[in-house]
Amino acid sequence: MKSITIVTLALVALFTPSFAIFGSPLDKEILKIKPQADRNGDGKLSDAEKENLIKMIISKFHRSDSDGDGTLSEKELEKVIKIATARAKTQGGRKSRKENAQGKEQTSPTHANVKYGDHERNAFDIWLAERKKPTPLAIYIHGGGFQAGSKEKLSQDVLKQLIKAGISVASINYRYASADAPLPSSHHDARRALQFIRSKSKEWNLDKSRVAAFGGSAGAQICMWLAYSDDMAKPKSKDPIERESTRLTCVATTGGQTTLDVNFWQDKIATLIGSKTDAGSLFPSLGNIKDPQKARIARWGATTVQEANEIASRHSALSIVSKDDPPIFMSYGMPPTAKPPTNKTRVRGWLVHHVNLGIALKEKTDDLKLEAHLKYPGAEMKYPSQVEFFVDKLSD
Repeated sequence: MKSITIVTLALVALFTPSFAIFGSPLDKEILKIKPQADRNGDGKLSDAEKENLIKMIISKFHRSDSDGDGTLSEKELEKVIKIATARAKTQGGRKSRKENAQGKEQTSPTHANVKYGDHERNAFDIWLAERKKPTPLAIYIHGGGFQAGSKEKLSQDVLKQLIKAGISVASINYRYASADAPLPSSHHDARRALQFIRSKSKEWNLDKSRVAAFGGSAGAQICMWLAYSDDMAKPKSKDPIERESTRLTCVATTGGQTTLDVNFWQDKIATLIGSKTDAGSLFPSLGNIKDPQKARIARWGATTVQEANEIASRHSALSIVSKDDPPIFMSYGMPPTAKPPTNKTRVRGWLVHHVNLGIALKEKTDDLKLEAHLKYPGAEMKYPSQVEFFVDKLSD
């Protein structure tokens, strides 16, 4: 939803005395609808999380800060709420009609909010294709910079196409990165979800030898880590779920960051908007930690930059891909010759999802003689979309 939702505005209003109606009694209800506001996953909204939300609104909707003072006054909030209320009513009506047209049976998961771990975000939805034989499975892993997003971001069009092709679909949540749950906690959650679903293969009529993963941005990073890591199963574990394989049949990504190497980002990404651009400014802060190096250390649960870089490398596709890994289908929204957006608010997103990241991995996979498909505007493709790719790789 492109407009600011009423829920988001309510969160912002927590900072403004004149909007006391949006106080803490509403926090639980707000978090049910917008859980990504709770970055550290503690079930509460801290002052820092509210402040981050205000900054996010201003960065994405800069006109909301009409006086340019870097915050939202009572008058600015009143104006934004008035506009958002009108838009929410209009878009809510469109959504309702879309849901009615699709029908509940088409969109409702076979099993919803299945728990695979102890954390509140350790949950997934699954849609089981109706077939006599065990069906292949595609697992969706959402994006959001490891600080936002949810399993509800799964495209309904993609879902329906996969189900129609006889491919079951799961969509997972995972813990957001925080100082208390640094990366790779998100990756480990996805691994656990994958193994948990595999452990249910007989009950859910799944063919666990045909499993794929797909996702965008941060979700793409996790997908590639799963695809390019050696099997992380523990055959001798007392936990039967840990004995399940983590290997994938194929993987599809959208706008994926194929490497987290700062030097690569400096040479191949930051320079796209000027030689003096610092790549460190492209990486997100972590809670109240604004300094790029300190945030990088905390994000990876490290004690030094060198240690953080080493951990990041072990979770970067370019560093871990090998010749025995599965096929990949990568999608990016711009051709290699594209110029940066003229809208300054879109530049960062354009950079962190740049096709140069996909080109680098395609070059590496070509050297390894590993199957890889790179889609961007104007590229000639064997597969028009990730759905056709999945149908070819997963179907009988």
